[in-house]
This record gives sequence, structure tokens and C-alpha cells, in this order.
Amino acid sequence: MKKKLMATFMAATLVVSMLAGCGSSEKTEQKTPDAEVNESADAGTDNGVSGDKTSNIDMSGVKLINDGVLTVGAEIGYPPFEDYAEDGTTPIGYDVDLAAAIADKLGLDYTFVNTGFDGILAGIGVNYDCVISAVTINPERLENALFSKPYIQNYQSVVVKKGSDAKINSLNDLAGLVVGVQKGTTSDILISDYKNTGTIDCTILANEQILSSFSQLDNGEINAVLCDSQVADGYIAGHPDKYELAYRDNSEPEEFGIAMGKEDTALQTAVNQAMDELKEEGFFEETANYWFGAQDSKKTQE
Repeated sequence: MKKKLMATFMAATLVVSMLAGCGSSEKTEQKTPDAEVNESADAGTDNGVSGDKTSNIDMSGVKLINDGVLTVGAEIGYPPFEDYAEDGTTPIGYDVDLAAAIADKLGLDYTFVNTGFDGILAGIGVNYDCVISAVTINPERLENALFSKPYIQNYQSVVVKKGSDAKINSLNDLAGLVVGVQKGTTSDILISDYKNTGTIDCTILANEQILSSFSQLDNGEINAVLCDSQVADGYIAGHPDKYELAYRDNSEPEEFGIAMGKEDTALQTAVNQAMDELKEEGFFEETANYWFGAQDSKKTQE
């Protein structure tokens, strides 16, 4: 399964075209040698694989925005979960592979809608069927969305410049520092709560994308980046001469899940069944081994 999916993404860089979408959005279409172009999405970034598909999973009660297509919301700019290949338009990453694999199990095509992470759940049922974008399952989000079974365990991590003299043995040691986070993430919520409750006094720079936080760290604008453990590991593995792990909070593990609408119980059941089959096939272990390493080698998809 994994090799077939990765071959699809490798072939994607051969033919990429830009089409106008609704408003100011752009739509990117991907063609593969054995697939037709998916033209189902009207906005965002489209990365679909088409063809005759069958599934042994009951989809009779599943309602989709576009028939035969799983439309996925994601903030594409959060490697190694979501990123663009060097062509600047083809989505790649762990969550991209996961979406493709689940759609295949459900007998569906798939398409991505690129959207900012802050408020991403609000677009479910309006712009996309579900969100696969490194979303932590927490009580607040469970009030507004259904979630699949967890597919990743995550820990909050602090990344600093290589050779930094910062001594960080807990999140409390971020006091007095300038900390970069991605807006709307668990990292943002956590550090903001520490500051707002007076637990620590630090300066928080919240960015729309985690890429900006690491750029600020490079430029000396901030002292540290607080982010998910796999993201931290990816940046450190990709740039071992630039970054190092200062601290990982192993005491409070988080879990990522696929978010769906509150009433989408049929889709939730189908997605969970697809995930069970993928687990039996070794998809999660193989995909994690591939993506949670150096990032530079992944962007080319050669």
C-alpha cells in the first residue's frame, strides 16, 4: 500500500497545472500515469487521485460535499505532516499519505483544501468533509467535532538554536524568553495559558505557520520554538547543524485524530474501519518511519 501511494506522489511532480478557483483561491490538479484528473474541488489546493474504486466498507450512510470524493481540510505548511513538494503546489507529508490511504480504503477520490489552522474546524461540512492536519484531540474540540481513533501520540517540545546556552528542564524555564508558536495549536494554547495564569512571564510570538517560527529562530528574533514532537524531530533531523532539542514534555502525551462534523457518525465509523485495516497492513508504522526523519530529502520526492 505504502509503496503504491508513494509512487503516486512521486509521479505527481511530472504534470502540475494551476486553475482558478472561487474568489482568490487557487486549485492545483495532479495527474498520474494511471489516473484521471480530479476536478471536484472549487477552492483551496486540490491533490486528488481518480480511477475506478471499490470498497468493502459500508458507505451507504456517508454524506460528502462532493459525491465520490473525500474533501480534506489541512494547513499545508506543517512538515512533516503537511508540506509542499519543491514544485510549490503538490502536497506531501504524513497526513497527505494518510488521507490518500483512507480515501482508497473507502473507494473514494480525495482532494485537499489548504486553510489556516486557526479555526480550521469551522470549515467542516462547509468547505471539506474532515480535517487531517495534526489535530490534537481535546475536550474543547470534542464539543464541536467528532474524531477518529487516534493515529499519532505527540509531546510538546522546545527547539533552540544549536549550541544555545538556554537551560530548559520544564516549560516553566521558558520564563523571560521569547517563544515562537503556531497560532491556534496546542502549543499556542498551552503557553498562553501559562502566561495568562501568571505561571510564567514570557513573550509569545504566534505565527500563522510554524515555518515562520523557525525562520524567527534562525534570525535571532526568538529564543525558542514550542511545537509538536514530530515537527521538532523533523526540523532537527533535517538541519542538525542549526537546531537542537532543549526539552520534551513526556509527562503529558497528546493524541492526533481526524476531525469530522458532530453528526457525521457514518463517516466516523467508515474512517475508523479504514484505519483498522491500515493498521493491520502496517501502514502507520511504515509511514511514520518514512516521514519522521530528515525533511530536505522528502521535499524533492525523487
